[in-house]
Amino acid sequence: MILHDHFELAMEYGLRGIHLNSRNPYFHKGWKGAVSRSCHSISELAECKKEAYDYMSLSPIFDSISKEGYKSAFTREQLEEARQNGIIDNRVMALGGVTFDKIGLITEMGFGGAMILGDAWK
Repeated sequence: MILHDHFELAMEYGLRGIHLNSRNPYFHKGWKGAVSRSCHSISELAECKKEAYDYMSLSPIFDSISKEGYKSAFTREQLEEARQNGIIDNRVMALGGVTFDKIGLITEMGFGGAMILGDAWK
């Protein structure tokens, strides 16, 4: 289990990891588990890659399935350039509008994996 909030519970119960975002950007220095981070721009992702995160997510890659009006933030060309520059790699997960039938496309784009939410809950 990975928590997005209440990181003290992750320590207390020995959970797998914590997930940082703009709301909760820091964690207790004693933390020994996995650490991941949400990113919402290629420049933010490039900065986060300088840290020792186990993985990062970049979103929204496609138009959201579950959030009305939440549109893709990137062109295919921007994502390709980020891949060529080593910003998108196997430590970066695609998030936002990702469906099961887009897994092949996500792999072609150079992502290490995908986070599927709306399509999984349908």
